[in-house]
Amino acid sequence: MTIQTLTDRFDRKHDYLRISVTDRCNLRCIYCMPEEGMEFEPAEHLLSYDEITSVVKVLAGMGVRKLRLTGGEPLVRKELDVLVAMLSQIPGIEDIALTTNGIYLASRAERLKQAGLTRVNISLDSLNSDRFKMITRGGDINKVLASIDACINVGLSPIKLNVVLMKGINDDEIADFISLTMDRDINVRFIEYMPIGHHDSQWKNLYLPLKQVFDVCAENNWSFESISSLRSNGPSDNYKIAGAIGSFGLIHPISNHFCQACNRLRLTADGYIKPCLAWSEQFQVRRVIGDDEAVRQLFLEALSTKPESHEMAKHLLEEQTTHMPTLRRMSQIGG
Repeated sequence: MTIQTLTDRFDRKHDYLRISVTDRCNLRCIYCMPEEGMEFEPAEHLLSYDEITSVVKVLAGMGVRKLRLTGGEPLVRKELDVLVAMLSQIPGIEDIALTTNGIYLASRAERLKQAGLTRVNISLDSLNSDRFKMITRGGDINKVLASIDACINVGLSPIKLNVVLMKGINDDEIADFISLTMDRDINVRFIEYMPIGHHDSQWKNLYLPLKQVFDVCAENNWSFESISSLRSNGPSDNYKIAGAIGSFGLIHPISNHFCQACNRLRLTADGYIKPCLAWSEQFQVRRVIGDDEAVRQLFLEALSTKPESHEMAKHLLEEQTTHMPTLRRMSQIGG
């Protein structure tokens, strides 16, 4: 029997699944969660590790090769290395990555690497301890910095630092972040603020187009070149400062969207397939787990609804969009 691959109507081949393992987080970053009032899923509503593994086995047979574990904060889920080990044994899976805030990572990096984790993305929106505490509403930057060192020591590479640029909050730290790449083999990725799950237009007050990163390079007389050698699943345009060991990247979903090359699907912690991060369409897969053909057909159905673009730039211009924007917060989807 020929198994249909995950190719959508715009001829985009999907070989990458982002798996949220929890909607909970130990931080409350200002762009991701409100300070209070979040309602989290009870534990029994979350997909079990066996259920997640069952879905991935089906998708591996449809061409999925790359996985990313997200949250919330995935490391608040107990024994995440057990899930990593289960997923790493699935034939066809070549890459398992983790997106984390890094608070709990230092003590678990080696165990995760041994279980089969390939690499990590660590969120770090400020190098100033007081500002970091403000952005995360209480986070300890020293724990994140210790996690970066731990990942380097155990060989989780490449290490990517995710920096959400926010106007008037951390845009004065662009040069400091780029300087980190001079003597460390890390990739600092500047990300535009996105209107995911925001019920109003206040996010626009913090939005900053990433052209400013190039302006900072010019101010510091840094010459740079575009690079394509960085192993990546993502939409980052990557660059290297002349003489630097590491690199920096730009992820600009608003000012220069990358939808035409999108290769990803999302599985939420409570068992929904989301074909696009920005839109409200979602499909409950948990009810058919165990019936591999039903899982296949549901993913194909979800993929058939995936639009050509997320149209986030229309939010900035206050133009009408063609689909209903999601009301889920980023932590409830998995980013």
